[in-house]
Amino acid sequence: MTFETDQHQSGVSKPITMGATTACRKKAGPIEWIGLAVLALPTALLGLDVTLLYLALPALAEDLRPSSTQALWIMDAYGFMIAGFLITLGTLGDRIGRRRLLMIGATAFAAASVLAAFSPTANTLIAARAVLGVAGATLMPSTLALISNMFLQPSQRALAIGVWATMFALGMALGPLVGGILLSHFWWGSAFLVALPVVAIVLIAGPWLLPEYRAPGSGRFDLPSVALSLAAILPMIYFVKESAKTGLTPVAVLTLMSGVICGAIFVRRQRSLSSPLLDVRLFGNGTFSAALGILLFGLVGVGGAMLLVTQYLQLVLDLPPVIAGLWMGPPAFMMIVAGIGAPLLARKIRPAFVMAGSLALSAIGYLLLATLAWMPGLTPVTIGYALVYLGLGTIAALGTDLVVGATPPEKAGSASAMSETVQELGIALGVALFGSLTTLVYRNAIFERLSNDLPQDVFAAFADSLWAASTVATPVAQDLIFGAKASFVAGMSASAAVAAVGVVVLSILCAWSLRRVPKLK
Repeated sequence: MTFETDQHQSGVSKPITMGATTACRKKAGPIEWIGLAVLALPTALLGLDVTLLYLALPALAEDLRPSSTQALWIMDAYGFMIAGFLITLGTLGDRIGRRRLLMIGATAFAAASVLAAFSPTANTLIAARAVLGVAGATLMPSTLALISNMFLQPSQRALAIGVWATMFALGMALGPLVGGILLSHFWWGSAFLVALPVVAIVLIAGPWLLPEYRAPGSGRFDLPSVALSLAAILPMIYFVKESAKTGLTPVAVLTLMSGVICGAIFVRRQRSLSSPLLDVRLFGNGTFSAALGILLFGLVGVGGAMLLVTQYLQLVLDLPPVIAGLWMGPPAFMMIVAGIGAPLLARKIRPAFVMAGSLALSAIGYLLLATLAWMPGLTPVTIGYALVYLGLGTIAALGTDLVVGATPPEKAGSASAMSETVQELGIALGVALFGSLTTLVYRNAIFERLSNDLPQDVFAAFADSLWAASTVATPVAQDLIFGAKASFVAGMSASAAVAAVGVVVLSILCAWSLRRVPKLK
């Protein structure tokens, strides 16, 4: 059975039992495609938020003077909180209404953006980013789940999801340019205020163009499951961050163990509930599980590349924000091409081989980034980053479609939440792991260049990070900055080489695990 929504004056969709063939053959009309444009706006906003913040980091660091740990938390807090709350809020949307949750989340996102824009300290900004993560956790699963309700035909759904994923790339493409212009005229906080007009459009147009949908017979909302899901995910995230920076300390290991125990209790509870927060039976579908794994590990490398390439352009090549933003445009354009082109190509070639081929190309991109220590410049970083984004666009579009398409409509919110959870977690893990690896190589290299005779503030800044070193304006610091740049590039190259190896393995696993998925029709 599948469900087709019937709109009534109440605005709430009632389930009508339909034959699977009838539901799947119903084509979306103009209203659905216009509604897709509205759903794409929050997605573009989240893309803007990613690249705006990366470009704002040097200016932010100069103003707020965060430590390297605080800087990573400024970058990671959003992704970690969204990963922690996506399952809860995606399932909540199934119960209270997906459009309603979208409206609530958009309003909260705007309020948190204002808080972030006017943060006086690094800790305040970290807290604001965490609130943004919770608000963002309402947006992504709501938009994706509504797409699954509006586009019932598989080929149309895949194309709609491709457009939806492409809007994230468009946001990232416009983010550096918009951010560069803003940073040239205003303070770094202005980057967060871009959310306000976007949210205003969604709040005005959403009730008119988007259908409401509540899953039939969804049951009560289980609060103990919410607590267990957070108690499982957040400690595991903390373990990854802390162990990457300080090694396997007793505190980090105990934190991981507590997360694993809570995760096991969470799974056991879900199996016993008639209306679980997360239907763990979904993982029995091989396509669903394999696609989630590819999204998770594919986004780890992308998260690291996002952080390192933007720093390379601004801190190593000394490009102003506007110019750095323009050079990030071609890679984002490649993601747009992949996001729209991959679903069309998958009508002729099985999705497994389309995704595996794009991952192989992205591995070449990581290898180009790994050569920056020997061949520095704009050309290798632009081409390499473009190939990375080509792979990102393909797996984001087809991988997400495989996850959503493998589940019934009444579970679309939960499936969408899982898809977004692994993608956000992958990006956050990439920032933490590759950021930490780059920092480790940087510090080992820079300590060979530093002297104990240096002023204490200069020594501490150079030992911390390249962005901290770039804020020191003394003559002694200017003599050392070339060595700091070389040390950073060495760390970046090492991280890119590790990512290349991982993506090659992922490409092979993708072709094998999804080989039986048919072409899109």
